[in-house]
Amino acid sequence: MQTSISTTRSEVLQQMEGFVKSNMSTFLKSVEESWQPADFLPDSRRDTFFDEVKELREKAGSLSYDLLAVLIGDTITEEALPNYEAWFYELDNINRDRNNGWAEWIRGWTAEENRHGDLLNRYLYLSGRVNMREFEVSTQFLINDAFDLGTANDPYRAFVYTSYQEQATNISHRRVGQLARTAGDDQLSKICGMIAGDENRHARVYKSFVTEIFKYDPSEMMLAFEDMMRKKIVMPAHYMREMGVEMGKTFGHFTDAAQRLGVYTSADYTDILDSLIADWDIEHLSDLTGEAEKARDYVMALPNRLRRVSDRMAVPKLEYKFKWIS
Repeated sequence: MQTSISTTRSEVLQQMEGFVKSNMSTFLKSVEESWQPADFLPDSRRDTFFDEVKELREKAGSLSYDLLAVLIGDTITEEALPNYEAWFYELDNINRDRNNGWAEWIRGWTAEENRHGDLLNRYLYLSGRVNMREFEVSTQFLINDAFDLGTANDPYRAFVYTSYQEQATNISHRRVGQLARTAGDDQLSKICGMIAGDENRHARVYKSFVTEIFKYDPSEMMLAFEDMMRKKIVMPAHYMREMGVEMGKTFGHFTDAAQRLGVYTSADYTDILDSLIADWDIEHLSDLTGEAEKARDYVMALPNRLRRVSDRMAVPKLEYKFKWIS
């Protein structure tokens, strides 16, 4: 179904509400069938608790410095979840009525995501390798400092952002898990794998939102996609910092470590863009305005431009001593 060029975002989201509501059972898992952090960590009620913690600490001791730093940075990002829910509720044209499909999705997505930080936080605490106070300071800073993702309270731009970001976090958690397994920490590998699975499912949901919007309002959706790509997608933790460190500087060192390990690189950024172009069938969109056609041309040409830049980028060599790591 195509709509006129004057279609408002509010009208589109209202028409999509039934789609969101009817697919909720595939978008989200019920609380009853969801995994919980306690499923993957030593149970303090058991007599074997201290032995299990000792084993966890021994395996965590095998993680490299960079891998531990990336794991901590990922955890801080997950722990800043209250910011993300508040940001979603600030989007224009989102119906906040409790029984509305959009509100149900936001609550359910937040509830699923909340487990990620809880699980990783407890693992780090039990590992004995992390200065938890410094970690907690960085988490509070990140929530306190908030963030600007460049979406301007626009749901179209927001769904481009979340489609991108959820795929990026899936890649990061999955690769941390693979590296943990190589290092001999199967428990951490399983933890990261479960979280990556959630992120992958969430990415599919957000991509489906954009797919639906393209049916109703192709030109405006195309312009929103182009705008987000011109700004470049920034991760929600880009203001990450440690005590006494300028805002954003710690995030730079965190991403350097991720690049050295191959956990998340500039090539991954471009690969995600390629996947979105394919998933949304950008090449074959029809009924676009002249401005939207130009936006499509820009987006279609962008992956090759990004790869040329990426090929010239050196992998950062300088290691940074994080205050998080004892």
